[in-house]
Amino acid sequence: MGTVALAAKITHVPSMYLSELPGPRQGTRQDAIDGHHEISRRCREAGVDTLVVFDTHWLVNASYHVNCAPHFQGTYTSNELPHFISNMPFECDGNPALGRLLAQSCNALGVDTLAHDATTLQPEYGTLVPLRYMNADRHFKVVSVSALCMAHYLHDSARLGWAMRRAVEDHYDGTVAFLASGSLSHRFAQNGLAPQYAFKLWSPFLEQLDRRVVDMWQAGEWTAFCEMLPEYASKGHGEGFMHDTAMLLGLLGWSAYDGHAEVITPYFGASGTGQINAVFPVTPQDGHAVPAPVASAAGGYQAVARL
Repeated sequence: MGTVALAAKITHVPSMYLSELPGPRQGTRQDAIDGHHEISRRCREAGVDTLVVFDTHWLVNASYHVNCAPHFQGTYTSNELPHFISNMPFECDGNPALGRLLAQSCNALGVDTLAHDATTLQPEYGTLVPLRYMNADRHFKVVSVSALCMAHYLHDSARLGWAMRRAVEDHYDGTVAFLASGSLSHRFAQNGLAPQYAFKLWSPFLEQLDRRVVDMWQAGEWTAFCEMLPEYASKGHGEGFMHDTAMLLGLLGWSAYDGHAEVITPYFGASGTGQINAVFPVTPQDGHAVPAPVASAAGGYQAVARL
C-alpha cells in the first residue's frame, strides 16, 4: 500500500544551530545544513508525507518507543550542551495513526514497542535539529523513535527497522522517509579540549575506521559491514551504540541490501566525533523475509553501555 521513498543516515550536530548565529562559529556548518536541505528537497519531490526519525538522543531503558503525538511545539535547550543549543523554538505536526501502525508491526515481529500518541513528551534534539532544516515550514508530519537503547540487542533494532518498513508498505496509505539521526564514531573531545577539536576527530584510529565504513557503504559491502557492526559500535564509540544504524539497515534488508550509499555531506569532524549525511537508496526486498543479522565474535548483537 504505502511507500518508503527515502532512507538516510544524518547528522544532528548542535553546532549546526550555532552556525546560524552571529559569532565565531557562524556559517561553519553550512555544508551540513545544505545536506539537510537537499534531503528535504528529495523527500518533497518523492511525495513524502512523514519523516520517521531514529533518534540517538532519546534514551530508553526498556522497550522501544514511538513518539507519535499529534503536535509538537516548544522551546528547546539541550541539557547536554546548553551552550550550543539554547532557547531553540520548534513546531511540527505528528502522525499518530502511522506511529500506532509502526508499533503494532514491531510487536507482531516480537519486538516490544510502545506507541505514545497521548503524551506531553517532546522530541529530543536528534529529531529537532534535522527538522529545523528539513521541515521549517511544517511540510512533513513527524514521528520520533527511541534509538539510545541501553538494554537492547542490535538484532532487535534491525528487526524493528524491517517491521517498520512492513508497516508502511503493507498497511499505510502514504509515503514515508526514515532518517537514522546519529554520528559514526562518537568519542567527544576530552573536557577542556573541545575548542581544539571543533572540526577534528578525537583520534586517527577512529577517523580511519569511520572512513573505511563510509567506503564500505558506498561500495555496497553490506554482509561485511553488518557482521562487524556490533564490534564497530563498541570499539568505534558509535552514537547510541549504533541502534539507529541497525534500524536503518534492518529496514533496507540488512545484509541482503543491495544498494550503494550516496554521500550528500562528506564525512567531517565535530567536537571529536565523526559525522555525515548519506542517502541509502531503498531497493526491493522480499516482503516475507525477516533480516537475519549475523553474529559477531565481539559480543553478538548486544550493545553494552560504556561509562
